[in-house]
Amino acid sequence: MEKWCKEWHTLTFYQKFEQVVAWILTFTIALIILISLYDLLLQTFLILFKLRLNPLEHKVFQTLFGMFMTVLIALEFKHSILKVTVHKEGIVQVKTVVLIALLALTRKFIILDFKGEPALKIFALAFSVLALGIIYWLLREQAFRYKED
Repeated sequence: MEKWCKEWHTLTFYQKFEQVVAWILTFTIALIILISLYDLLLQTFLILFKLRLNPLEHKVFQTLFGMFMTVLIALEFKHSILKVTVHKEGIVQVKTVVLIALLALTRKFIILDFKGEPALKIFALAFSVLALGIIYWLLREQAFRYKED
């Protein structure tokens, strides 16, 4: 805490502003994660024990894992904002945004009913995953080259 207080005084006004906003966003997202986690646990309990549905049934699986992925996406989003407050990184980390987009698309594929969706939509989603994967790889390669120099 003492180190943080010393560092706080060295920040510019705008850096302090970014830090305060990042802490508020972190708190808000943490609250959303807690509410989502509560709902996830409640829904899981209802599905498995009260309604006695089979978790391997496709629709049940989609529902449960869609909810799991939503919580994971929120956690990753909170983590990326928390990095700003702890490591004093810039507010926008493109690599993290791409990673969160990949997680969101993965969630979409998990909950997607392939039988009811047009092939063009599935192709577009798959192409988006491929494009974001290439972008993520390029960003990672650029970071490795930057560290070597």
